[in-house]
Amino acid sequence: MAGFPIPVSVLTGFLGAGKTTLLNRLLKDPGLADTAVIINEFGEVAIDHLLVEQASDGIIQLSDGCLCCTVRGDLVDTLADLVDRLQTGRIAKLARVVVETTGLADPAPVLQSIMAHPALVQAFRLDGVITLVDAVNGEVTLDSHVEAVKQAAVADRIVLTKTDLAEAAEVEALRARLKQINPGAIVLDVNDAGTGAAALFNCGLYNPQTKSADVRRWLGEEAAHDQDHHHDQDHHHHGDDHEHGHHHHEHRHDARVRSHALVHDGPVPFSAIEMFLDLLRSAHGEKLLRMKGVIELMEDPSRPLVIHGVQKILHPPARLPAWPDGQRGTRLVLITLDMPDDYVHRLFAAFTNRPSIDTPDRAALESNPLAIAGL
Repeated sequence: MAGFPIPVSVLTGFLGAGKTTLLNRLLKDPGLADTAVIINEFGEVAIDHLLVEQASDGIIQLSDGCLCCTVRGDLVDTLADLVDRLQTGRIAKLARVVVETTGLADPAPVLQSIMAHPALVQAFRLDGVITLVDAVNGEVTLDSHVEAVKQAAVADRIVLTKTDLAEAAEVEALRARLKQINPGAIVLDVNDAGTGAAALFNCGLYNPQTKSADVRRWLGEEAAHDQDHHHDQDHHHHGDDHEHGHHHHEHRHDARVRSHALVHDGPVPFSAIEMFLDLLRSAHGEKLLRMKGVIELMEDPSRPLVIHGVQKILHPPARLPAWPDGQRGTRLVLITLDMPDDYVHRLFAAFTNRPSIDTPDRAALESNPLAIAGL
């Protein structure tokens, strides 16, 4: 299908975080021409009515060519309708889709609707998750709701709002905390002139600026390195460093989130990677918040395998035509919630540190997946 797959971005954040303000600004951004914005609760979002030219069938056409769709039914139906309009010529071009979720919503079900649907998964691909965090109430919200911590943990981009209303020291403390929760995310300030469509979107492996696949950028390795360069990249970044003082009690949810960087030099059999992912998702799927990886396969080491998942949802694995940065091997970045200590690393080691003929017996593993991790 020409023009497919269309990148989908999920915009999430708590009520009052400023999603409407950001949406109104984005709708005027020339970088968002030919974009469909799907808003879950249209009545609660005050789209600037001066932009509206016409409305029909729940689709509001804005004057700058951006489409604003109200969700009258299921998200899947809306996305399927957009594909139909594109294929029948009722929409000339659709460059991207932005799905705005309500308040405390977990972004995973939104992604599930797209990735688990056999037709939609051909037409759309996940570009990234953008989470808005209110600088005035952010700390309290993170302390009160584990959902807020999860929203920050699954994000590719975290956008701080209302920084002009908060003390500078509070904003810095919040930035540091968000970097602990999600070392790989890029943290932006909504008030900065540069926080437009270009900064928020194109979170995928393809970097439009360099016109090539950028593995380090996509895996968040540069952001994580800037934050935690003194830590061992091959171990979880945090969880241990909240034990001091009163912060441990206040930030009780943060310590439940861990970031794991798994690195293996040399090719890995596809069966080993497949079993590693299967066991991780079947044993601890609800604890797996985000997963990205580039894998060197034993069967075809010249073409890297790309995996991308949010919670139990795994994007169909894709193959790149060649290694973009010359660095081969397997690099996985996982963010987990309440995962037993070192489980991920031990399980990964069980599949990568031994020859394929010694791959553990699957039946034995499924009956006791924790045994292989030495737990």
